[in-house]
Amino acid sequence: MAMNKWLRLMRFDRPIGILLLLWPTAWALLVAGSGSPSLKNTIIFLTGVVLMRAAGCIINDYADRDFDPHVARTKIRPIAAGEILPRQALMVFFILLTLAFVLVLQTNALTVKLAFVGALLAASYPFFKRFTHLPQLVLGVAFAWSIPMVFAAELNHIPAAAWWLFGINIIWTIIYDTQYAMADREDDLKVGVKSTAILFGRHDRLIIGILQLLMLTLVAAYILRFTSQSAAWPLWAAWLLCAALFIQQQQLIRQRQPAECFRAFLQNNRVGLVFFLGLSVYFWWPKLSGVSGA
Repeated sequence: MAMNKWLRLMRFDRPIGILLLLWPTAWALLVAGSGSPSLKNTIIFLTGVVLMRAAGCIINDYADRDFDPHVARTKIRPIAAGEILPRQALMVFFILLTLAFVLVLQTNALTVKLAFVGALLAASYPFFKRFTHLPQLVLGVAFAWSIPMVFAAELNHIPAAAWWLFGINIIWTIIYDTQYAMADREDDLKVGVKSTAILFGRHDRLIIGILQLLMLTLVAAYILRFTSQSAAWPLWAAWLLCAALFIQQQQLIRQRQPAECFRAFLQNNRVGLVFFLGLSVYFWWPKLSGVSGA
């Protein structure tokens, strides 16, 4: 039985987006809470991830409603296929935003202020692809915005470590969303949608590789600056595993085949998971072994 059209509108049939938004939020919860974030904030932000990802998918499909019917991969989406009217989709979008805002109201004033910026980013991102080849940069800021919000909720201020993670996640988002855009490049060129994959052109693999090196460099600098080196081995292990995953992604996109580029995009879920596991062991191992940690 086919999934309900409303669930497909919110992309619950494709959970990869939830996971890619979940990982940076989970990183921030671990770091801000020194391995033990409050249960209240954990529930608020994990629920918020689901709500905001669903809202983002809806506003994206609303913005692309004149383009999606002409793209093979997107023409079956509920708005493009005429299953759901644009005004109905907008209504669900605002309901989801309202629910997410109710959650944020359970935190503090600083987090609420940041939430307004987050809502603006989520609502405006899909429209950037009309006039700039850098919508992936805007998406990166939108996806990373949960990081300062988590720190604000846990600590009532935003330390340097939060902005470091924020920058890392922006670079990572540009990497994986460029891979995603490589899979759609030919269709995007036909309908006039802009992306970093189109901007980078024949240098796409090289620039993705440079961004992957930049991300790994920023992660290494984060480990050296913000963690206890006597307990940092799980983070360095995660760093090595992610370097290996990036090498594999380069192999996948080598021939620029759409299906392989999409596989490389999907593999970034493992990158997020590996860093989450590295942070988890970093914070929990000292408590189990008696070694001084962060």
